[in-house]
Amino acid sequence: MEIYLDNSATTRTFPEVAELMTKIMCEDYGNPSSLHMKGIQAEQYLRSAKETFARILKVNEKEIFFTSGGTESDNMALIGCARANARMGKHLITTQIEHPAILNTMRYLESVGFQVTYLPVNAYGQISLEDLQRAMTRETILVSVMHTNNEIGSLQPIAQAASLVKRMNPHTLFHVDAVQGFGKAKIYPKRMGIDLLSVSGHKIHGPKGVGLLYIGSQVKIQPILHGGGQQRNLRSGTDNVPGIAGFARAAQLLYDHYEDDVKRLYQCKKYFCDGVRKLEGVKLNGLLPGEPDGAGTAPHIVSLSVRDVRSEVLLHALEEEGICVSAGSACAARKPQPSATLKAIGIERDLLESTIRFSFSIYTTQEELDYTLRALYDKIPMLRRYTRKR
Repeated sequence: MEIYLDNSATTRTFPEVAELMTKIMCEDYGNPSSLHMKGIQAEQYLRSAKETFARILKVNEKEIFFTSGGTESDNMALIGCARANARMGKHLITTQIEHPAILNTMRYLESVGFQVTYLPVNAYGQISLEDLQRAMTRETILVSVMHTNNEIGSLQPIAQAASLVKRMNPHTLFHVDAVQGFGKAKIYPKRMGIDLLSVSGHKIHGPKGVGLLYIGSQVKIQPILHGGGQQRNLRSGTDNVPGIAGFARAAQLLYDHYEDDVKRLYQCKKYFCDGVRKLEGVKLNGLLPGEPDGAGTAPHIVSLSVRDVRSEVLLHALEEEGICVSAGSACAARKPQPSATLKAIGIERDLLESTIRFSFSIYTTQEELDYTLRALYDKIPMLRRYTRKR
């Protein structure tokens, strides 16, 4: 039996998406920059994809730009805006629990002369609006706050943070990494005060290697890729037509059934957390006080720390039972260093390397959760006895 509970790392592609992409690659394979019928056909797929995302986000089609994924979208937003607005100031703000695509890009910008403030978070992974207000200066040109944390599922007060930023300085740009939030929440950039928004295809049952960046029409930004001038000279390179079309189809399929799917994900989360609470010496991370069903956090992510059992050991023990989970962010899984998110929320030192993440999708069943819980009930006591004997 194979049980995949690592959907925050990547998701299984919808069959309809794979079928559409195969058709484009094998039949409608023209370059959208070409002027013949094959090219025009390819261009129609791009136009349709922009219409889909513009409708979902309630923005203008001209504000949608396709990229190679969340990392490029984040880099394009941060580097492109920092360069374009450097004359107005060189101060940037982000949080301590961002994805490496944000944190490492901020460190790069520090190396070329920008100053970055990293906002702390509370024990539930949320920033304080008071801290954000104190961090703002006349030199602040960009604030970047993630929508959903990829490790513990905490949600940030995006609309309130954007409103605060704009109230203090209407020229400061507000960027949101919504890679984990898109498809699990309704995000409307214009209503929420978001100037730039990053999304990735493979987190929503679409293909890998494709994403988007929403750029508000008033945003001043420079390209970070130079070439043939595609996408209004902001993102050069031959458009990934199969990927973009598949990405749009996945987004449409998700939002067609949004309410039912999100409700079911929260039910899975509550069911799983209730089962985990029966285990001794296990701590659930990121859940808000008084919200045992996971309300106020992402519907698809459960982080738990297991005392006296290293995460890598438990991960492989579960894998032996056909269960795929993660020890944290997939992008940092092969780098032996403590999670920045877990450190930021103040988790106990001996639990830093004893934390694993379960993440669900619309394909997750109660039968799979029951199987996984039985495996945890069996494996954790056994692994503890082995650890203590050593």
